[in-house]
Amino acid sequence: MIDAYEDPGEPDCRGGARYLLWLVRCQPGRSLAGAVLGSVWMVLLAATPYLLSRAIDDGLEPGDYPALAGWTAALFAVGVFNAWLSIMRHRTMTRVRMDANFRTVKVIVGQAVRLGAALPRRVGAGEVVTIGVGDVQTISQSLTVVGPGVGAVVAYLVVAAVLLSVSPLIAAVVLLGIPVIVVLVGPLLARLQGAETEYRNRQGVLTARIADLAGGLRVLNGLGGKGLFAEAFHHDSQRLRRQGYRVGAVTSWVQALGIGLPTLFLAVVTWLAARLAAQGAITIGELVSVYGYVAVLVGPVAFWVECGYQISRGLVSARRVVRFLQLEPLPDTGTRDAPAEPAVLHDPESGVRVRPGRLTALAGARPADAAEIVDRLGRYIPSRATWGDIQLDEIALPQVRQHILVADHEADLFAGPLRDVLGGSAGSFRGAGNCAISHNETAPAKRPAEADEEAHLLKAINAAVADDIVQGLPEGLDSAIDPQARNLSGGQRQRIRLARALAADPEILLAVEPTSALDAHTEARVAERLRAARRGRTTLVTATSPLVLDRADTVYYLVDGKVAATGGHRELLNSEPGYRALVARDAEEPTPEEAIR
Repeated sequence: MIDAYEDPGEPDCRGGARYLLWLVRCQPGRSLAGAVLGSVWMVLLAATPYLLSRAIDDGLEPGDYPALAGWTAALFAVGVFNAWLSIMRHRTMTRVRMDANFRTVKVIVGQAVRLGAALPRRVGAGEVVTIGVGDVQTISQSLTVVGPGVGAVVAYLVVAAVLLSVSPLIAAVVLLGIPVIVVLVGPLLARLQGAETEYRNRQGVLTARIADLAGGLRVLNGLGGKGLFAEAFHHDSQRLRRQGYRVGAVTSWVQALGIGLPTLFLAVVTWLAARLAAQGAITIGELVSVYGYVAVLVGPVAFWVECGYQISRGLVSARRVVRFLQLEPLPDTGTRDAPAEPAVLHDPESGVRVRPGRLTALAGARPADAAEIVDRLGRYIPSRATWGDIQLDEIALPQVRQHILVADHEADLFAGPLRDVLGGSAGSFRGAGNCAISHNETAPAKRPAEADEEAHLLKAINAAVADDIVQGLPEGLDSAIDPQARNLSGGQRQRIRLARALAADPEILLAVEPTSALDAHTEARVAERLRAARRGRTTLVTATSPLVLDRADTVYYLVDGKVAATGGHRELLNSEPGYRALVARDAEEPTPEEAIR
């Protein structure tokens, strides 16, 4: 089975079938062993009727008890050996499926890391969750065809050959009848693929809605939109349920025919063999063996139908995985070096200019407009933004990441000791839409000497007004933090994110809504300390709080993503009615329910 640290290899992304074949090629020895064990196991199942017929014809019917005992012993030995083969086949196929499962997980995680900031812009969170939770398991299950599927074909051919020596008529019926059964089930499998594809797509949409609901429930409640969102979610969930019923209906017919048709076929062949035995064309032992052979074939045919069902679903899931693996990260064609001296960061599309060594603020009625400007200035989306006299796209991406840090207020917080969360390698990553930047896309930020690391972290913690968080944890900086810091409150998580960004100490810090989840008292302290901590360094924040805006050197008032006015906070209050109306909402004292402490 693939090791946790082993390279999963380069997946074949030319289609769903080719991806499944790649999973088989990655473990040729195990796949071959599964096919051999499955084939021998099924052939020996067919040997049981033969041994039984010999025991009847050579021992029981003529009264030769030594011969009867010999054939009975052979029957017992074959049964014991086949039981052992069944165990080994099952173990081998479990390893085949687990290898495919883990290998697919690794290539998906590797692709998510490679995409970095492009991930949330190329595919929804619901799609990623659906792939990781459902499609990976479905793909691994479809590889059952490698063992029992191959064994079913071999057993079918062997039984047909044996029946040819008993009765050419019965052999012809078996050879023609089994393919007819498979053909009858084929159209249902094609229909199942279409229904399953639609179901998976709707499942991804609904999962994305769940993620949005979980992340924005408080905001929705405050805006009075919870009922509207709940109604939309209910509508989508009902559509998904109806589609699930369609998938279930087709699946039930596939499985029913997979068992019913072979059983009906068994009855037809048994009737034909009984007539031949009554006419004296075959012996009683041969009649018993024919029944046994055809009864054994019920298993392979059921396996064929089951494998067809699993492959049909596996192809749907593999295509979704392939589409995800075909996504490309943001292009990096930059070859130039970053400016050697502090320079202006300029976004021509909005008119924002972030001057070096100053604290700049963006204020707009739509936070998404300000966030988009930050994305352009941080080079997370293509733009004409410049740094000094150089266009950002022309600068090598590792250099951009080394000097410019975008601190998102919803960035990921990884599990581990608080010390590592603040100062580890993840500390300089930007979680764009809950996604961390990949290692190959991010250069490490400048860090102090290891001996001074704790002092540096404590300084960043103090600047983010997060001292009380550290003091309240049982082991201070060594306390364990849950994934996404679920053991902290919303306001505490935001201060930890800010402390992490300050600890990275980038040349240019672009902070998105760094105080949006804080109460007024804490927000005022954070704004004051942030200004002091970043004195002489280039800093941009997006905010609509007067407590933050009042401490900025320059405030850009945005309307529809464009700069409508520029100046100090108090200057804009006096000259811009729109700006005054915007920040006046935040000037009111928040209620206890609105404040997150």
